[in-house]
Amino acid sequence: MNEIHVLDKHTIDKIAAGEVVERPLNVVKELMENSIDAGATMLSVEIRDGGISLIRITDNGSGIEKEQIRKAFLRHSTSKIRNAEDLSFVTSLGFRGEALSSIAAVSKVELCTKVNDSLTGTIFKMSGGEELSLEDAGLPDGTTVIVKDLFYNTPARLKFLKSAQTEAGYILDMVNKIALSHPDISIKFTSNGSVKLSTSGNGDLKDAIYAVFGREITSHLLPISRDSEDVCLSGYLAKPEVARANRNFELFFVNGRYVRDPIISSAIEEGYKGYQMKGSFPFTVLNIRIEPELMDVNVHPSKMEIRFFDNERVYSFIRDAVLSVLTERESIPSFTIGKDEKPKQENAYASNPISHPEPFETERIIRETTIYPEKNSVEISEPVFEQQTIHEVTFLSEDARKHHRLIGEIFDTYWLVEFDDSLYVIDQHAAHEKVLYESFMHRLKKDEHYSQNLMPALIVTLSPAEETTLRKILMPLQEIGFEISHYGGSEYAISAVPADLYTMDESSLFLSFLDEMSTVKTNISSDVLQDRIATAACKAAVKGGNRLTFHEADQLIDQLLSLDNPYNCPHGRPTILTMSRYELERKFKRIVS
Repeated sequence: MNEIHVLDKHTIDKIAAGEVVERPLNVVKELMENSIDAGATMLSVEIRDGGISLIRITDNGSGIEKEQIRKAFLRHSTSKIRNAEDLSFVTSLGFRGEALSSIAAVSKVELCTKVNDSLTGTIFKMSGGEELSLEDAGLPDGTTVIVKDLFYNTPARLKFLKSAQTEAGYILDMVNKIALSHPDISIKFTSNGSVKLSTSGNGDLKDAIYAVFGREITSHLLPISRDSEDVCLSGYLAKPEVARANRNFELFFVNGRYVRDPIISSAIEEGYKGYQMKGSFPFTVLNIRIEPELMDVNVHPSKMEIRFFDNERVYSFIRDAVLSVLTERESIPSFTIGKDEKPKQENAYASNPISHPEPFETERIIRETTIYPEKNSVEISEPVFEQQTIHEVTFLSEDARKHHRLIGEIFDTYWLVEFDDSLYVIDQHAAHEKVLYESFMHRLKKDEHYSQNLMPALIVTLSPAEETTLRKILMPLQEIGFEISHYGGSEYAISAVPADLYTMDESSLFLSFLDEMSTVKTNISSDVLQDRIATAACKAAVKGGNRLTFHEADQLIDQLLSLDNPYNCPHGRPTILTMSRYELERKFKRIVS
């Protein structure tokens, strides 16, 4: 049997450092959070070589008393909590008491600090966890932490780091998140002498979003503000047209801390459901304030995961708040013909994924981006967004409807409406699809279902697998208007279908339900059922190329405009686009400005 050893302090500190400091990103995050907790209103972050050779964090916070400095570098020393009970009421960002100790164990650290009412400051130096010096010095108020040669004494860990460019990308990502979560703090980030981010610290979240993402996204924001007894929500939602292919731009901060949480993500996406294409994800920057005793932030060492004690309550609150903002807006995408000059982004990160990108993605971003330090701006080699804006209108109001001028149809698919110096283009298929879907869902929610009898009944032959699926979903199908009975052997008779879906091939409709539900292992959820209804509505809707009369088109427009959300089909595609008279005349060079 191998002999059991008690590890020495030096080895213990290095092991502990590995849990807290995996890469330069962790050092910057921990030190920035300490600065914020110290009450800083200005924060400067400087790195070189991706933070490997140098990290310098300077703040104007409260500083550290000389006699407290050595204690601050001990493991599990913290000013944020005193005992286990305090973990239930943590409101600060850093509280584990391992950051400075862990950082000092694997680097060369210099701490320069001065408290406001002291005549002099103090410079404290460590290397590899060992103290080198503690001296008085003339310093400004606040704290500067300089970290050099990260992992110089743990070369194995150094080998696991990515390229300096990639590590710098990780840090920029995190600094941007902190800037968005604390718009009241002026933050400047510099990498290899080049300024990558500079925020004003004026407390305006929209200004911080502009600094990070640039003009295009900022121009498509919708403010949100909702309060309940113990949960408050504020921030901005992007209009559904600003869609993303992943969840990297779903940014939310709980009590000032950036977190990743499936409950919040699901609530946001449910709120956007019906306003955004299926498979795309929204852009949001949300601040959520919740009473500390209603959640647990001590779930993971990274402090990026939380646990709510009442998931359903938080989910419903956020979903309803998002949905109410999107429902209140009346906006239609505006299209242009041809490409104009590309807009410049004010920040190099404006088009980059907000969560940690893969190494090749970060390097691609850096390679395709030309940075102009003197202007603090960049040019992107490809346009990031369509030349598409949102036209705020009263086109869908009851009064405006009286002034619509239905002027014609193109390609047997799109109807043209003139109103208020603008041209509106309505997709007849998307519009009809939405009318059918909303009608069906309205009856479903009110438990009002109407069936259309089939004369004669439709006889379908099912495989054993399809029969198994039918038995599982028979009751939900009957609840929405199907009438199905066993006809004999493997044959079944469909004597009625939902009235709203009567216009399509009844056999295809029924079999499509069976195919979709065959993969469902448990009871059918309302989400699955609604997705199938959306697909059925799509199949039942009038197709492009099927000509409508002016009267039919006019009726369809009336039905569309009566809906709560007439802007998108059930799958999120737009039903209406618009082009202003000004834009049209500019394209014909009647206006040259």
